[in-house]
Amino acid sequence: MNKVINFIQEAKVELTKVNWPTRKQTLNYTVLVVAVSLVVAAFLGGLDYLFGAALREFLIK
Repeated sequence: MNKVINFIQEAKVELTKVNWPTRKQTLNYTVLVVAVSLVVAAFLGGLDYLFGAALREFLIK
């Protein structure tokens, strides 16, 4: 039981050393991740559409 308590105490000490991002930084990173995700999804969706159209045009006549 002492090992568990010691682990929790050490984890708490380590978490106080973490450089946590500010609220503004977190919001900026979140917006960036959502924007990049949407761009990648649009790009892959466009490729899917183009390849599907090419397949329909040339292979599935």
